[in-house]
Amino acid sequence: MRLSDCHNIDDFRLLAKQRLPWPVFDYIDGAADDELTKARNTQAYARADLVPDVLAGVSEIDTSCTILGRKSALPLLLSPTALQRVFHWQGERAVVRAAEKYGLWCGISSLATVSIEEIGAMTTAPKLFQFYYHKDRGLNRSMIERCQAAKFDAIALTVDTIVAGKRERCARSGFTSPPRFTAASALSYAMKPRWALDYVFREKFALPNLDSHVREGTGEAVSIAGYFNTMLDQTLDWTMAEQLRDDWGGKFALKGVMSVADARRAADMGIDAIMISNHGGRQLDGSRAPFDQLPEIVDAVGGRIEIICDGGVRRGTHALKSLCAGATAASGGRLYLYALAAAGQDGVERALGILQDEIKRGMQLMGVKSVDQLTPDRLRWR
Repeated sequence: MRLSDCHNIDDFRLLAKQRLPWPVFDYIDGAADDELTKARNTQAYARADLVPDVLAGVSEIDTSCTILGRKSALPLLLSPTALQRVFHWQGERAVVRAAEKYGLWCGISSLATVSIEEIGAMTTAPKLFQFYYHKDRGLNRSMIERCQAAKFDAIALTVDTIVAGKRERCARSGFTSPPRFTAASALSYAMKPRWALDYVFREKFALPNLDSHVREGTGEAVSIAGYFNTMLDQTLDWTMAEQLRDDWGGKFALKGVMSVADARRAADMGIDAIMISNHGGRQLDGSRAPFDQLPEIVDAVGGRIEIICDGGVRRGTHALKSLCAGATAASGGRLYLYALAAAGQDGVERALGILQDEIKRGMQLMGVKSVDQLTPDRLRWR
């Protein structure tokens, strides 16, 4: 299978599976427990139908929207994800360059493999930093100050990782950050020599946003579950989130909100946006899909706070359905991670081009000239 054979996100998934050692692929692809919630995240979109208008004169349409004060060419945000240079040696650099080419928001994680400063210097595209709240208060202060100096546009505090979900595929494979070559996993890495050579001989793996504070995050191999359970602050509460927002002083979102009560509290606090998210099904298995939960959150706080529907997006029509249901935009991680793993920057650009075409074509077929015409009357629930 070649990159030119990829015509949708599932195709990129298959190509990534061919090119990655199985422990690395399973880290991207896997989720918590029985992986029910991961599957629901995408399946939820099939329970809603788009209702098109015709004879609408759609030779010219505008797919852009405003997210957190910055214009985006599409109603789509590339949700921040960790460890990207493990999946392809170009890592976050490839994703950021592709996002800038397509005029999209992109994000990097606290567990990014490229520094805040480098990302800030390499792009003028809108940038989001995914903040993991650590026990080390000095590390927390450092990340805020570095994002301020690098002129990031927003911070999203991840609120659904108080403890790590049980990612059974990672437990079976022994996946760690950085990858640890063991007798059990050696064959899987040896069978993918291109990946192995890139990993061994290119830039040394590091987590530069943590390395001045957290040795477990860089040279010492640790499971993601182990990292979450030992390094992140389980006392995190609304007061601490509000203080972080004030210390940052810019656009601020909460990533991982799922309940109406939490959405209301975020809106009452004056937080700029919430990302309705279950962490890609990687935390609480059996929880609802963001798209299923979207309507009742929109009913409760729509118009008071920006709402980003995060997770399960595999098609342009998924983003359109999210907007019809009241979201400001949709977002996802695997939608570009599969493409990154498959072919680096070329893969991400091809994936974004496909999604751009699907969004534009979908709007034309719906008789919609701009995203503000994606209203609830254009959606029916099964």
